[in-house]
This record gives sequence, C-alpha cells and structure tokens, in this order.
Amino acid sequence: MSEANAIMAISYRDLLKLLRDPARIAATFVFPLLFIGVLGGSMQSNFGRSAGYDFLPYVFTGVLAQTIFQSTAMGVISLIEDRQNDFSQEMFVSPISRYSIIFGKILGETLVAFPQGAVIVAFGLLVGVPISWSQLLGLLIVSPVICLFGGAFGILMLAGFNSQRTANQVFPFVLFPQFFTAGVFTPIKVLPPALEFLSRISPLRYAIDLTRNVFYAGHPDYVNVTLDSPALNTAVVVALFVVFLIAGTAVFVRNERNR
Repeated sequence: MSEANAIMAISYRDLLKLLRDPARIAATFVFPLLFIGVLGGSMQSNFGRSAGYDFLPYVFTGVLAQTIFQSTAMGVISLIEDRQNDFSQEMFVSPISRYSIIFGKILGETLVAFPQGAVIVAFGLLVGVPISWSQLLGLLIVSPVICLFGGAFGILMLAGFNSQRTANQVFPFVLFPQFFTAGVFTPIKVLPPALEFLSRISPLRYAIDLTRNVFYAGHPDYVNVTLDSPALNTAVVVALFVVFLIAGTAVFVRNERNR
C-alpha cells in the first residue's frame, strides 16, 4: 500500500504542475494540431491518391501515437530538474522502491499526455477523420500503453544526463529521426536495407504500428497501412518497456549515488 501511495503521490505532483501552467498546456496542443490539419491535409492531396487509401487517418494515427509517446518521454526530463533541486535525493532516501519512484514519474507524465491525446482525437473528428466507437475504444486502450512505453524510453535516454539543458538539446536528435523511420507521416512499408534497419531499431515504430493495428482492425486498408502483427508489436513494446525501465532506473540511481 505504501508503494502504491508513493506512486500516486508522485504522479499527482506532475499532473498538478501541468494544471498550474496554462502556457505549457497551450504549447503542448498547438504543434500536434498543426501536424494533422496542415501537414495531413497537404499530404492527403499530394500522396493520398497514389497511396490508394485515405491519408488523413494515417497521419492522424501517427501524430497521436508520436505525441503521447514524445510527451511522456520528454516529460521525465523534470527528473533532472528534481536532481538539480535535490528533490530526487529526498525521494530516494524514503523507504520505497526505486522502481516505484520512477514508475510514479512515468505514470504522472502519462496523465499529462492524456489531455493532449484527447484534444488530438477531437481535432481529428473536426477535420473529418472517420472514427467509430470501436476505434475510439481501441485508442483509449492502447494509448496508456504507448504513454508508459514512451516514459520508459525517456528514462533510459535521460538518466545519464546531469543537466536539463543538455538533455533538452540532445534528446531531439534521438527522437526526431524516428518521425521518419517510424512512419509518422509517410509510409515505410518498402525501404532500402539501411533505412529498414534503422526503422526496426526505432522504438517509436512499434508504438505507431500498434496504434494503427488497433485503429484499422477490420478495415480494408489494414494490410496497406500496418507493418507487423498486433502480437509482434505488443511483444516488442512490452519487452522494451521492461528493458528500458530496469536499465534506465539502474543508471539514474547510480548517478544519484555518485553525486
């Protein structure tokens, strides 16, 4: 019970920080809406016909998965801020598991990402993305999985940094190339061997493909827009989540002890 209380307290703190920062709330909504409205619309006119399927839902699902994945991954940067303010040391001397502390942080950023996902879905409906109740339920189920996966990825990437400024500068170089190798905006069903390798080692690829597995289930375009089976994507996401969480927590705790 004490571990559960600690997880909820840490996650609530992150959600409260978001609610008290209106500028951050506005900023987190602007870019995904631009991606769907402007980029999705232009790609629909340029590539939609040649692709043979409606391109707007394709971009919508990619942007949704990418946004919530990135939101949780970037959100754990505040762990570095907590370290600089010595708040993390206060948490780590408490009689709770290190994994509970890290998982609480990831869960908090998951709660922060949920409003962004909800706004993207609402905007998708406004611009004409056809979303049935079954598709909406599927997105509601898969979204927490993507958020937790992104948070674990962020822990692994950011645990070794000692400066929040350095993390903010380096992290985009790790995440931005995955927008293209994971198929956020453009199809990646047929790639040269080198790009195929980069795509296969991109964690974001499996998050996006799992989202499309759920969204396009039973749809005629399913074969054209998905890359792997739901079972494979789920297995990879779960396995990488465990690896990222264990490795990232170990690195962060080691650096905290060596301060």
